[in-house]
Parts: sequence; C-alpha cells; structure tokens
Amino acid sequence: MIKDFHKYQAQTSPYPLGMEVSHAIGSYIYDTNNKKYLDFVAGVSACTLGHQNKRVNDAIKNQLDKYSHVMVYGEYAQNPAVEFCKLLASLLPKPLEKTYLVNSGTEATEGALKLARRVTGRSQLISCNNAYHGNTMGSMSVMGFEERKQIFRPLIPDVDFITFNNEEDLQKITTKTAGIILESIQGGAGFIQPENGFLKKVRERCTEVGALMIVDEIQPGFGRTGKLFGFENYDVVPDVIILGKGMGGGMPVGAFTASSEMMDLLSDNPKLGHITTFGGHPVIAAASLATLQEITETDLIPQTLEKEKLFRSLLVHPLIQEVRGRGLMLAAMTEDAEITNQVILKCQDKGLILFWLLFEGKAIRITPPLTISEQEIREGCAIILEVMDEVQSALKN
Repeated sequence: MIKDFHKYQAQTSPYPLGMEVSHAIGSYIYDTNNKKYLDFVAGVSACTLGHQNKRVNDAIKNQLDKYSHVMVYGEYAQNPAVEFCKLLASLLPKPLEKTYLVNSGTEATEGALKLARRVTGRSQLISCNNAYHGNTMGSMSVMGFEERKQIFRPLIPDVDFITFNNEEDLQKITTKTAGIILESIQGGAGFIQPENGFLKKVRERCTEVGALMIVDEIQPGFGRTGKLFGFENYDVVPDVIILGKGMGGGMPVGAFTASSEMMDLLSDNPKLGHITTFGGHPVIAAASLATLQEITETDLIPQTLEKEKLFRSLLVHPLIQEVRGRGLMLAAMTEDAEITNQVILKCQDKGLILFWLLFEGKAIRITPPLTISEQEIREGCAIILEVMDEVQSALKN
C-alpha cells in the first residue's frame, strides 16, 4: 500500500509519515500489522470525540438510510442541517445566529472574506503575521507566512498584516478596512494566546471604524479550550466566526456564522452571492449535530481544563522549555526544531502519535480527542518523557 500511496496519491510533503492504517477506535489508531498507536493529534484537532464514536456513527448510518445528497445547498430544507444550525445558534451569543454550511475550513474562510466585502462595500482585508486560515487562493492571501505563498502570487489584492498581540498595529484598521481576520488562539504560529485584552481591543477598533471582526475558530472551536469556542475565553463577540475541523466529528465540514442581517446579503444583489453544491450535506450535518450534542450534553468541555492541568503536571523535562496553549490545544516547546523532529518520530516508533505545527518548528502538537482518559494521558506523557531522556542522552554524547 505504501508503494501505491506514493505512486498514485499526490503528496503534501516529500516525507509523509506513511503509516498504513488498518482501523481506529477511541484514542487509538491501528496499522496493518495491528500495532496500536495512542493518538495525541486527533486528525489535527478534527476527531473531537475520538475514533468511531458511537453517537456520531449511529447518526451517519441513520441518515444514510434516509437520504444523502438531494439538492445544492440552500434550496431544500433538510433536517440534519436545520437542526444543527438551530442548536448552534442557541449556543452562541447574539447576534451570531445564521450559519452557512460548507465543506471545509478554507471554504468557510473564503465565504467570510466575501461577506466582509459585501457588508461594508470596502476592499481592504487585514490578517496577522504567522496566521493560517486555509490554503485556497483567498485563504492563502490572508496567510501570514510569505515563504509558503510567494510562488503562487499574484493572490487577491488589498491585504495587509499586523502582528498578533501588538496593540499599536490596531491603528492600521481604518475606515477603508472591510474586515480583520484572526484566530482566537494562533495555531500554526505556535498556539499563541491573546494577551492584555488584545481581542477586546480589536473588537473596539472594528466597532469604531465600521470594520468586521472575523474570528477563526477552526482549531480552538468545539470545546477544545474549555469553552465551546475560543473567543468566549476573552470576553468578546466577533461579527463573524469561521468553523471547521472539530465540528464534524472526523467528517469533512466547515461553516461561517454571523447575524441574519449580514448573512441575508449573500442571497440577493447579487443572487447566489455564495454557493456550494455539497455544503450542508445531510450525512455530514448529521455527524456534526451528533458531535455538537455530545459535546454540550456531557462534561467534556470543562474536563479539557482538568486534562490540561494533568498534561502540564506531567510534561516536565529539561528539553521542554514551556507548554503553550489552553485546554487540549497544547504545544510542548523545545529549544530547536531538530529536537522536536526527533521526539515526534521516535514517539511514533514507540506507539504515540504527535505532530508538528505549520510555522513553528520547535513545537510538538498535543491535541488529543476530548474523550481521552486520564490513564491515556499518563501513558502518552510517559512515552514522551522516555523519548526525551533518550534524545537528551544522545545530545550529551
């Protein structure tokens, strides 16, 4: 399978990890030799409830027995999508009440950027250095990492950048700005949290000049940070939120949510201001609804903060300079990228899945399913410490 994987399937990097997957359940993935791997990555924050969650699987199977795709998005009323959007609205602060369902996080970003220009009649978009909001052309235009996008230029025009947590840069948001897009916790940059009320100051500046505040919740969202969404930790209500990853319980999905007044502008003048064939797919929406119900009807969200405490108490080692992040969105920072590479690769050999962050080479991604147990956390952290002891010993010799 590995040979065919390289021959027939386009790759995203020269050296993919190449595990041959057999099956996955709970917090574990199994390869074709039936070796099990404890999953501290959760499909890069996508498998919120772990693998093969019964509630999500049952919702998918039940919907498959009723109907799958029947019409392009926005024409027919389909129960899974309607119920999901209704439940989501009940959990969000006003005026965030109307949701547009799409197929991925990057598509949600595209829709949110279009919405900002449609609402304001302005063209300038502002993003943050080291931001990541997806990899399609519009989303790449607001990616704050030139090395990854320069070869694909020209991208969409009139995009400028500020530095996350730099209050002086907020003066760059003006009456020419359609919107600023930023993550509630910067993911690819190294799980950097806002400081000194930064998000509130962005909110105030946007209100002052009439620009939209767009908050990307694709990684922090759906319970990972001790709240349903990351922005709720910082006493702020954005104009638009972008959703993806964890909302589908492992299924491909995205969405953007704003007020009814704003979202209704996409349906007229011009009509079909934003369209998608498979957005709101009933099977995906059923999985998303089941995921959201399970997250909000249990104590999984407050548990993330208790599990964070356990991780922080266990991940103490001379090679770990700090642990960044919040809840179950954590990054163990080493002093250089080579140490991080060795730890991630050696841990996989020992049956623990860790991963990298996009732009911060020193970070070890730790984003397990919200359902991970205390025992599994202890088991995985023991492997990390064992590997770090080996790496440290090798560095001394």
